[in-house]
Amino acid sequence: MNLDEISKRLIELLQEDGRASYAALAKVVGLSEAAVRQRVQRLIDSGVMQIVAVTDPTRVGFMRQAMIGLKVAGNLTAVAQRCAALPEVDYVVIVAGRYDLLLEVVCENDEHLLELMSDRIRTLEGVVSAEVNVYLRLEKQTYSWGTR
Repeated sequence: MNLDEISKRLIELLQEDGRASYAALAKVVGLSEAAVRQRVQRLIDSGVMQIVAVTDPTRVGFMRQAMIGLKVAGNLTAVAQRCAALPEVDYVVIVAGRYDLLLEVVCENDEHLLELMSDRIRTLEGVVSAEVNVYLRLEKQTYSWGTR
């Protein structure tokens, strides 16, 4: 999707405040509220953006987060898709470097993480090895990188 300057500005505004009203957005970008509503819906429908509530996992009952590096034999995409299907996995990326895949997981506690690793991730076909990096404290998390 080719983004014009108005669509880019709408994305940037919504990255700052995903709850901004169409009326407020319309005033900033100089369009009608209806036009802004249509543009935002097109951006969502096309997969360019999504509007979600981002929570602090520790405040909603998930006390253990981790980044998992996987080494994989065989088809990376197939293993990535199997990992992505696990409900605890919120982020999957195919990478170049020490690992083939990086996964971010959110678990209720250490026992939950152990079960996930032992019974469901390490047993996936194609997973050769896994390294778990447990989060001790989240220092920064942002989604406002703008547009280009």
